[in-house]
Amino acid sequence: MPLLYRGASRTSKKSVISHGVKQLCLDRPHMGFHRSPRMLQFRSRWSPRHDVMTNIQEQIAELVRGCDEVLPDNALEAKLKQGRPLVVKAGFDPTAPDLHIGHTVLINKMRQFQDLGHEVVFLIGDFTGMIGDPSGKNTTRPPLSPAEIKANAETYEAQIYKILDEKATRIDFNSRWMGEMDAAGLVKLASHHTVARMLERDDFNKRYASGQPISIHEFLYPIVQGYDSVVLKADVELGGTDQKFNLLVGRQLQQDFDQEPQIVMTMPLLEGLDGVQKMSKSLGNYVGITDAPGEMFGKIMSVSDDLMWRYFELLSFRSLDDIGGLKKRVADGLNPRDAKFELAQEIVARFHDAAAADAAQEEFIARFQQGAMPEEMPELSLTSDGGRLGIAHLLKQAGLVSSTSEAFRMIKQGAVKIDGVKIEDRTLEIDAGSTCVYQVGKRKFSRVSLT
Repeated sequence: MPLLYRGASRTSKKSVISHGVKQLCLDRPHMGFHRSPRMLQFRSRWSPRHDVMTNIQEQIAELVRGCDEVLPDNALEAKLKQGRPLVVKAGFDPTAPDLHIGHTVLINKMRQFQDLGHEVVFLIGDFTGMIGDPSGKNTTRPPLSPAEIKANAETYEAQIYKILDEKATRIDFNSRWMGEMDAAGLVKLASHHTVARMLERDDFNKRYASGQPISIHEFLYPIVQGYDSVVLKADVELGGTDQKFNLLVGRQLQQDFDQEPQIVMTMPLLEGLDGVQKMSKSLGNYVGITDAPGEMFGKIMSVSDDLMWRYFELLSFRSLDDIGGLKKRVADGLNPRDAKFELAQEIVARFHDAAAADAAQEEFIARFQQGAMPEEMPELSLTSDGGRLGIAHLLKQAGLVSSTSEAFRMIKQGAVKIDGVKIEDRTLEIDAGSTCVYQVGKRKFSRVSLT
């Protein structure tokens, strides 16, 4: 294994390492990474903000906020009492080009550690992405190609700095060490874990019991993820609840390599706008962090009053005392809508700015309380068949409904409008050459030109 990680000794010459996605220039005497096209300058330091909490118990209360589990018990307090910056790692496989606010639950937690002076490592799993994370899957997950990984990874940096402090964030790629490891090294690494332990994983166990195939390379995923913690000498690893097994493998491997094992902190998977299933682009129940301000504001305002408090806990940077006070005001008679305004304002301002958040709220009030149309909406051109296109097919092709059956149902409910006029005829056909604004429900709009 190449000695190219924190704490490794090396002569002062620069070396350039190519690993398929990144070119990293390393200068070891400074114990950090110098700026390169994809690697940000990083320095080991212990300089928390002046306004951070100095009481360890207060720090713990904030750091464990929203966590599902912190393992082992009392380990975080012991780490904090060491009086040094902790190395906090969170890994992200570049499986899609854009992040949604469900992903930011982990990134928000990283920011909390940052604000308390700790070192955070945003680890892009370009090597593990080529394996495919089997967590929670009942079939083998197709691996990504190097080109897909590179394209997706390049979008992450601009997105994460909407939350993380750019100057205090270290971005790394696990292909930096795994790409240098030869076959003998990988076999030796694999010897640290057993098939029996792998089959303790719920997803592997279910697939094995049901006769579903499990590829050998899938067993490598948790081992490689765990080895990342060894290389980075992580004190804390953050992950979703579905990553618990992988994070615990990291603890075991660190012990095998005579390191103090990391603390495992699992965060819940954020529910989507429907309040039932986890937030997912494929399910359409997500808020993208690159969404336009008005769209983002409207999506947040659509969540239930109960789910709003879950979003406050996991997404807001407001203190627990502030959120508790807001809850009390709602219990005392404040309209929950006004509390939701505050949540939507905070999130839109974070990913855009305060002016955009104010404008989005004004637009929301005008649209939903006065029936106005949004200024910004998707625009597209569709082709008719024979000079006309049925309304149900048009709505489906425009992405306003998922099926023609849903279109018929929405028309029956009076939820479909053309240029602000409600339609009731499910057999309506639209003539080619027209451009109209189509609306389904309160939030879905599209300006469609039919040719």
